[in-house]
Amino acid sequence: MEEYKFLLDIAIILAMTKSFSLVSKKFNMPPVVGALIAGIILGPVVLNVVSPSDSVLNLAEVGVVVLMFQAGLETDIDELKKSGIPAFVIALCGVLIPLIMGAVLSVIYGNNIMESIFIGVILTATSVSITVEALQDMGHLKGRVGTAILGAAIIDDILGIVLLSIMTSLGGASGFHIQAILKILIQMAAFFAISIIGGVGIKKFFEWLSTYKNPEIERHRRRVPVFALAFLAEVFGIADITGAYLAGIILCRLPERFYIYNKIEVLSYMLITPVFFASIGLNVNIHGMTQTLIIFTIILCVIAVISKIAGCGFGALLCKYTKRESVQIGAGMVCRGEVALIVAQKGISVGLLSEIFFAPVVIMVLVTTLLSPIILKMLFAK
Repeated sequence: MEEYKFLLDIAIILAMTKSFSLVSKKFNMPPVVGALIAGIILGPVVLNVVSPSDSVLNLAEVGVVVLMFQAGLETDIDELKKSGIPAFVIALCGVLIPLIMGAVLSVIYGNNIMESIFIGVILTATSVSITVEALQDMGHLKGRVGTAILGAAIIDDILGIVLLSIMTSLGGASGFHIQAILKILIQMAAFFAISIIGGVGIKKFFEWLSTYKNPEIERHRRRVPVFALAFLAEVFGIADITGAYLAGIILCRLPERFYIYNKIEVLSYMLITPVFFASIGLNVNIHGMTQTLIIFTIILCVIAVISKIAGCGFGALLCKYTKRESVQIGAGMVCRGEVALIVAQKGISVGLLSEIFFAPVVIMVLVTTLLSPIILKMLFAK
Protein backbone atom coordinates (compact mmCIF):
# COMPACT_ATOMS: atom_id res chain seq x y z
CA MET A 1 0.00 0.00 0.00
CA GLU A 2 2.89 2.32 0.82
CA GLU A 3 4.22 2.22 -2.77
CA TYR A 4 0.97 3.83 -4.00
CA LYS A 5 1.05 6.71 -1.50
CA PHE A 6 2.56 8.97 -4.18
CA LEU A 7 -0.82 8.88 -5.99
CA LEU A 8 -2.49 10.36 -2.91
CA ASP A 9 0.33 12.92 -2.62
CA ILE A 10 -0.17 14.01 -6.24
CA ALA A 11 -3.95 14.25 -5.71
CA ILE A 12 -3.44 16.49 -2.65
CA ILE A 13 -0.86 18.61 -4.50
CA LEU A 14 -3.16 19.16 -7.49
CA ALA A 15 -6.15 20.04 -5.31
CA MET A 16 -4.17 22.53 -3.20
CA THR A 17 -2.23 24.16 -6.04
CA LYS A 18 -5.34 24.71 -8.15
CA SER A 19 -7.26 26.15 -5.21
CA PHE A 20 -4.48 28.55 -4.24
CA SER A 21 -3.84 29.49 -7.88
CA LEU A 22 -7.47 30.58 -8.18
CA VAL A 23 -7.12 32.65 -5.02
CA SER A 24 -3.97 34.27 -6.47
CA LYS A 25 -5.86 35.26 -9.60
CA LYS A 26 -8.54 36.91 -7.47
CA PHE A 27 -5.83 39.20 -6.08
CA ASN A 28 -4.37 39.82 -9.58
CA MET A 29 -1.30 37.74 -8.78
CA PRO A 30 0.17 35.05 -11.07
CA PRO A 31 -0.89 31.41 -10.40
CA VAL A 32 2.73 30.47 -9.64
CA VAL A 33 2.46 32.39 -6.35
CA GLY A 34 -0.52 30.30 -5.26
CA ALA A 35 1.17 27.05 -6.30
CA LEU A 36 4.31 27.94 -4.33
CA ILE A 37 2.32 28.87 -1.23
CA ALA A 38 0.36 25.60 -1.51
CA GLY A 39 3.62 23.63 -1.58
CA ILE A 40 4.97 25.53 1.42
CA ILE A 41 1.77 24.81 3.39
CA LEU A 42 1.85 21.11 2.51
CA GLY A 43 5.57 20.82 3.34
CA PRO A 44 7.56 20.87 6.58
CA VAL A 45 7.07 24.61 7.12
CA VAL A 46 3.36 24.25 8.04
CA LEU A 47 1.41 20.96 7.80
CA ASN A 48 4.11 18.48 6.74
CA VAL A 49 1.52 16.15 5.17
CA VAL A 50 3.30 15.54 1.85
CA SER A 51 6.91 14.46 1.44
CA PRO A 52 8.63 14.76 -1.96
CA SER A 53 8.95 11.08 -2.95
CA ASP A 54 11.00 9.90 -5.94
CA SER A 55 7.85 9.69 -8.07
CA VAL A 56 6.87 13.27 -7.26
CA LEU A 57 10.41 14.54 -7.85
CA ASN A 58 10.68 12.72 -11.20
CA LEU A 59 7.38 14.24 -12.31
CA ALA A 60 8.62 17.64 -11.16
CA GLU A 61 11.79 17.18 -13.26
CA VAL A 62 9.62 16.53 -16.32
CA GLY A 63 7.74 19.69 -15.39
CA VAL A 64 10.98 21.71 -15.47
CA VAL A 65 11.86 20.40 -18.94
CA VAL A 66 8.37 21.13 -20.30
CA LEU A 67 8.35 24.63 -18.76
CA MET A 68 11.63 25.53 -20.46
CA PHE A 69 10.40 24.05 -23.74
CA GLN A 70 7.33 26.28 -23.51
CA ALA A 71 9.58 29.26 -22.80
CA GLY A 72 11.53 28.47 -25.96
CA LEU A 73 8.32 28.15 -27.99
CA GLU A 74 7.22 31.58 -26.73
CA THR A 75 10.48 33.20 -27.85
CA ASP A 76 9.61 35.79 -30.48
CA ILE A 77 12.55 35.89 -32.90
CA ASP A 78 11.01 38.80 -34.81
CA GLU A 79 10.68 40.78 -31.57
CA LEU A 80 14.29 39.99 -30.82
CA LYS A 81 15.42 41.29 -34.23
CA LYS A 82 13.29 44.41 -33.86
CA SER A 83 14.70 45.25 -30.44
CA GLY A 84 18.25 44.67 -31.67
CA ILE A 85 21.24 46.30 -29.98
CA PRO A 86 19.32 48.28 -27.30
CA ALA A 87 17.69 45.10 -25.98
CA PHE A 88 21.07 43.34 -25.87
CA VAL A 89 22.71 46.22 -23.97
CA ILE A 90 19.82 46.38 -21.49
CA ALA A 91 19.88 42.59 -20.97
CA LEU A 92 23.68 42.49 -20.61
CA CYS A 93 23.69 45.22 -17.94
CA GLY A 94 20.70 43.53 -16.30
CA VAL A 95 22.70 40.32 -16.04
CA LEU A 96 26.10 41.69 -14.98
CA ILE A 97 24.91 44.00 -12.15
CA PRO A 98 22.75 41.38 -10.34
CA LEU A 99 25.48 38.77 -10.89
CA ILE A 100 28.12 40.97 -9.25
CA MET A 101 25.91 42.23 -6.42
CA GLY A 102 24.62 38.74 -5.58
CA ALA A 103 28.12 37.25 -5.62
CA VAL A 104 29.53 40.04 -3.44
CA LEU A 105 26.73 39.60 -0.89
CA SER A 106 27.38 35.85 -0.76
CA VAL A 107 31.16 36.33 -0.35
CA ILE A 108 30.56 38.79 2.50
CA TYR A 109 28.32 36.16 4.07
CA GLY A 110 31.29 33.76 4.00
CA ASN A 111 30.48 31.40 1.10
CA ASN A 112 33.05 30.01 -1.32
CA ILE A 113 33.53 31.63 -4.72
CA MET A 114 31.60 28.97 -6.71
CA GLU A 115 28.50 29.14 -4.54
CA SER A 116 28.70 32.94 -4.43
CA ILE A 117 28.80 33.22 -8.22
CA PHE A 118 25.90 30.79 -8.50
CA ILE A 119 23.77 32.92 -6.16
CA GLY A 120 24.60 35.80 -8.49
CA VAL A 121 23.47 33.66 -11.45
CA ILE A 122 20.12 33.08 -9.72
CA LEU A 123 19.64 36.85 -9.46
CA THR A 124 20.26 37.31 -13.20
CA ALA A 125 17.02 35.47 -14.02
CA THR A 126 13.98 37.36 -15.30
CA SER A 127 10.42 36.09 -15.66
CA VAL A 128 8.63 38.52 -17.92
CA SER A 129 5.21 36.82 -17.93
CA ILE A 130 3.98 38.79 -14.90
CA THR A 131 5.34 42.02 -16.40
CA VAL A 132 3.55 41.30 -19.69
CA GLU A 133 0.23 40.86 -17.89
CA ALA A 134 0.70 44.12 -15.97
CA LEU A 135 1.72 46.10 -19.08
CA GLN A 136 -1.16 44.62 -21.06
CA ASP A 137 -3.66 45.70 -18.40
CA MET A 138 -2.24 49.25 -18.51
CA GLY A 139 -2.09 49.39 -22.31
CA HIS A 140 1.70 49.83 -22.50
CA LEU A 141 2.74 46.41 -23.82
CA LYS A 142 3.33 47.51 -27.43
CA GLY A 143 4.89 50.86 -26.58
CA ARG A 144 8.54 51.85 -26.62
CA VAL A 145 9.10 50.61 -23.07
CA GLY A 146 7.13 47.38 -23.51
CA THR A 147 9.04 46.42 -26.65
CA ALA A 148 12.37 47.06 -24.92
CA ILE A 149 11.35 44.91 -21.94
CA LEU A 150 10.22 42.00 -24.13
CA GLY A 151 13.36 42.03 -26.27
CA ALA A 152 15.68 42.37 -23.26
CA ALA A 153 13.85 39.57 -21.41
CA ILE A 154 14.39 37.17 -24.31
CA ILE A 155 18.13 37.93 -24.43
CA ASP A 156 18.27 37.81 -20.62
CA ASP A 157 16.88 34.26 -20.71
CA ILE A 158 19.49 33.19 -23.27
CA LEU A 159 22.37 34.73 -21.30
CA GLY A 160 21.05 33.17 -18.10
CA ILE A 161 20.85 29.72 -19.70
CA VAL A 162 24.44 30.03 -20.94
CA LEU A 163 25.63 31.05 -17.45
CA LEU A 164 23.69 28.20 -15.87
CA SER A 165 25.20 25.71 -18.32
CA ILE A 166 28.72 26.92 -17.54
CA MET A 167 28.16 26.77 -13.78
CA THR A 168 26.51 23.32 -13.80
CA SER A 169 29.33 22.00 -15.96
CA LEU A 170 31.78 23.34 -13.37
CA GLY A 171 29.76 21.73 -10.60
CA GLY A 172 32.19 18.86 -10.23
CA ALA A 173 35.26 21.10 -10.50
CA SER A 174 36.93 22.77 -7.52
CA GLY A 175 37.08 26.18 -9.16
CA PHE A 176 37.68 28.16 -12.32
CA HIS A 177 40.66 26.36 -13.79
CA ILE A 178 41.67 27.10 -17.37
CA GLN A 179 41.49 23.45 -18.41
CA ALA A 180 38.02 23.01 -16.90
CA ILE A 181 36.73 26.17 -18.60
CA LEU A 182 38.19 25.15 -21.98
CA LYS A 183 36.61 21.71 -21.65
CA ILE A 184 33.23 23.26 -20.88
CA LEU A 185 33.45 25.69 -23.80
CA ILE A 186 34.29 22.82 -26.16
CA GLN A 187 31.39 20.76 -24.79
CA MET A 188 28.98 23.68 -25.17
CA ALA A 189 30.22 24.44 -28.70
CA ALA A 190 29.80 20.78 -29.68
CA PHE A 191 26.33 20.60 -28.13
CA PHE A 192 25.07 23.77 -29.81
CA ALA A 193 26.61 22.80 -33.15
CA ILE A 194 24.99 19.36 -33.13
CA SER A 195 21.70 20.80 -31.85
CA ILE A 196 21.53 23.57 -34.45
CA ILE A 197 22.45 21.27 -37.35
CA GLY A 198 20.02 18.63 -36.11
CA GLY A 199 17.42 21.30 -35.38
CA VAL A 200 17.48 22.58 -38.94
CA GLY A 201 16.99 19.01 -40.15
CA ILE A 202 14.13 18.45 -37.67
CA LYS A 203 12.47 21.71 -38.73
CA LYS A 204 12.68 20.74 -42.42
CA PHE A 205 11.37 17.26 -41.62
CA PHE A 206 8.41 18.67 -39.69
CA GLU A 207 7.64 21.10 -42.50
CA TRP A 208 7.53 18.12 -44.86
CA LEU A 209 5.32 16.20 -42.41
CA SER A 210 2.89 19.12 -42.24
CA THR A 211 1.58 18.06 -45.64
CA TYR A 212 0.24 14.89 -44.00
CA LYS A 213 -2.64 15.17 -41.55
CA ASN A 214 -1.91 12.11 -39.46
CA PRO A 215 -2.90 12.53 -35.78
CA GLU A 216 -0.32 9.96 -34.63
CA ILE A 217 2.47 11.87 -36.40
CA GLU A 218 1.19 15.13 -34.86
CA ARG A 219 1.43 13.64 -31.36
CA HIS A 220 4.99 12.39 -31.79
CA ARG A 221 6.37 15.45 -33.56
CA ARG A 222 5.67 17.71 -30.61
CA ARG A 223 7.18 15.38 -27.96
CA VAL A 224 10.37 13.97 -29.40
CA PRO A 225 12.65 17.05 -29.82
CA VAL A 226 12.28 18.45 -26.30
CA PHE A 227 13.26 15.27 -24.45
CA ALA A 228 15.87 14.26 -27.05
CA LEU A 229 17.69 17.60 -26.72
CA ALA A 230 17.30 17.57 -22.92
CA PHE A 231 18.99 14.17 -22.85
CA LEU A 232 21.66 15.31 -25.33
CA ALA A 233 22.45 18.30 -23.08
CA GLU A 234 23.00 15.99 -20.11
CA VAL A 235 25.29 13.80 -22.23
CA PHE A 236 27.46 16.87 -22.92
CA GLY A 237 27.48 17.80 -19.23
CA ILE A 238 25.08 20.73 -19.72
CA ALA A 239 21.81 21.36 -17.85
CA ASP A 240 18.89 19.44 -19.39
CA ILE A 241 16.76 22.59 -19.36
CA THR A 242 19.22 24.13 -21.82
CA GLY A 243 18.34 21.43 -24.34
CA ALA A 244 14.63 21.84 -23.66
CA TYR A 245 14.84 25.61 -24.15
CA LEU A 246 16.81 25.18 -27.38
CA ALA A 247 14.21 22.67 -28.65
CA GLY A 248 11.52 25.31 -28.12
CA ILE A 249 13.54 27.95 -29.99
CA ILE A 250 14.10 25.53 -32.91
CA LEU A 251 10.35 24.91 -33.22
CA CYS A 252 9.18 28.47 -32.47
CA ARG A 253 9.25 29.43 -36.17
CA LEU A 254 7.04 26.55 -37.28
CA PRO A 255 3.56 27.50 -38.54
CA GLU A 256 2.13 25.03 -36.00
CA ARG A 257 3.97 26.68 -33.10
CA PHE A 258 0.74 27.75 -31.35
CA TYR A 259 -0.85 24.36 -31.96
CA ILE A 260 2.14 22.62 -30.36
CA TYR A 261 2.17 25.06 -27.43
CA ASN A 262 -1.57 24.71 -26.77
CA LYS A 263 -1.43 20.92 -26.79
CA ILE A 264 1.50 20.83 -24.37
CA GLU A 265 -0.09 23.55 -22.23
CA VAL A 266 -3.02 21.25 -21.40
CA LEU A 267 -0.78 18.55 -19.92
CA SER A 268 1.47 21.15 -18.31
CA TYR A 269 -1.35 23.14 -16.70
CA MET A 270 -3.31 20.11 -15.51
CA LEU A 271 -0.52 17.99 -14.04
CA ILE A 272 3.23 18.47 -14.30
CA THR A 273 3.65 22.23 -13.76
CA PRO A 274 1.61 22.32 -10.51
CA VAL A 275 3.64 19.36 -9.22
CA PHE A 276 6.89 21.16 -10.04
CA PHE A 277 5.96 24.39 -8.23
CA ALA A 278 4.54 22.47 -5.30
CA SER A 279 7.77 20.45 -5.06
CA ILE A 280 9.64 23.74 -4.67
CA GLY A 281 7.51 24.61 -1.66
CA LEU A 282 7.81 21.08 -0.26
CA ASN A 283 11.60 21.46 -0.18
CA VAL A 284 11.50 24.76 1.70
CA ASN A 285 12.42 24.46 5.37
CA ILE A 286 12.72 27.63 7.44
CA HIS A 287 13.08 25.93 10.82
CA GLY A 288 16.86 26.02 10.54
CA MET A 289 17.03 29.69 9.57
CA THR A 290 19.25 31.63 11.95
CA GLN A 291 19.11 35.36 12.58
CA THR A 292 22.07 35.80 10.23
CA LEU A 293 20.27 33.87 7.46
CA ILE A 294 17.14 35.99 7.96
CA ILE A 295 19.21 39.15 7.54
CA PHE A 296 20.79 37.58 4.43
CA THR A 297 17.30 36.89 3.03
CA ILE A 298 16.18 40.50 3.57
CA ILE A 299 19.32 41.89 1.91
CA LEU A 300 18.95 39.38 -0.95
CA CYS A 301 15.39 40.62 -1.61
CA VAL A 302 16.54 44.26 -1.58
CA ILE A 303 19.44 43.51 -3.93
CA ALA A 304 17.15 41.51 -6.23
CA VAL A 305 14.97 44.59 -6.76
CA ILE A 306 17.69 47.25 -6.84
CA SER A 307 20.13 45.35 -9.07
CA LYS A 308 17.64 44.84 -11.92
CA ILE A 309 16.33 48.40 -11.80
CA ALA A 310 19.89 49.77 -11.67
CA GLY A 311 21.36 47.36 -14.23
CA CYS A 312 18.61 47.44 -16.85
CA GLY A 313 17.96 51.12 -16.18
CA PHE A 314 21.62 51.95 -16.78
CA GLY A 315 21.57 49.93 -20.00
CA ALA A 316 18.46 51.80 -21.14
CA LEU A 317 20.11 55.17 -20.40
CA LEU A 318 23.07 54.13 -22.55
CA CYS A 319 20.59 53.46 -25.36
CA LYS A 320 19.12 56.98 -25.17
CA TYR A 321 15.94 56.17 -23.25
CA THR A 322 14.69 58.88 -20.91
CA LYS A 323 15.26 58.57 -17.16
CA ARG A 324 11.62 57.75 -16.56
CA GLU A 325 11.58 55.11 -19.33
CA SER A 326 14.84 53.63 -18.02
CA VAL A 327 13.41 53.15 -14.53
CA GLN A 328 10.24 51.65 -16.03
CA ILE A 329 12.30 49.18 -18.09
CA GLY A 330 14.34 48.22 -15.01
CA ALA A 331 11.18 47.68 -12.96
CA GLY A 332 9.77 45.49 -15.72
CA MET A 333 12.73 43.12 -15.34
CA VAL A 334 12.52 42.79 -11.53
CA CYS A 335 10.28 39.71 -11.39
CA ARG A 336 12.23 36.44 -11.08
CA GLY A 337 9.34 33.97 -11.08
CA GLU A 338 9.79 30.36 -12.14
CA VAL A 339 13.13 30.97 -13.89
CA ALA A 340 15.02 31.63 -10.66
CA LEU A 341 13.36 28.62 -9.02
CA ILE A 342 14.45 26.35 -11.86
CA VAL A 343 18.03 27.67 -11.66
CA ALA A 344 18.14 27.24 -7.85
CA GLN A 345 16.74 23.71 -8.07
CA LYS A 346 19.34 22.78 -10.65
CA GLY A 347 22.10 24.30 -8.50
CA ILE A 348 21.15 22.15 -5.52
CA SER A 349 21.04 18.99 -7.65
CA VAL A 350 24.64 19.50 -8.88
CA GLY A 351 26.00 20.68 -5.54
CA LEU A 352 26.52 24.35 -6.41
CA LEU A 353 23.99 25.66 -3.90
CA SER A 354 23.57 24.65 -0.26
CA GLU A 355 20.05 23.67 0.74
CA ILE A 356 20.03 26.28 3.52
CA PHE A 357 19.89 28.99 0.82
CA PHE A 358 16.87 27.48 -0.90
CA ALA A 359 14.36 29.12 1.47
CA PRO A 360 15.90 32.61 0.97
CA VAL A 361 15.72 32.13 -2.81
CA VAL A 362 12.03 31.10 -2.67
CA ILE A 363 11.22 34.09 -0.44
CA MET A 364 13.11 36.38 -2.86
CA VAL A 365 11.09 34.99 -5.78
CA LEU A 366 7.80 35.55 -3.94
CA VAL A 367 8.78 39.11 -2.96
CA THR A 368 9.90 40.14 -6.48
CA THR A 369 6.86 38.46 -8.05
CA LEU A 370 4.51 40.37 -5.75
CA LEU A 371 6.37 43.69 -6.01
CA SER A 372 6.93 43.81 -9.77
CA PRO A 373 3.37 44.63 -10.92
CA ILE A 374 2.91 47.06 -8.00
CA ILE A 375 6.09 49.01 -8.88
CA LEU A 376 5.14 49.07 -12.55
CA LYS A 377 1.67 50.45 -11.86
CA MET A 378 3.19 53.17 -9.67
CA LEU A 379 5.74 54.15 -12.33
CA PHE A 380 3.18 54.23 -15.17
CA ALA A 381 0.63 56.19 -13.16
CA LYS A 382 0.09 59.68 -14.58
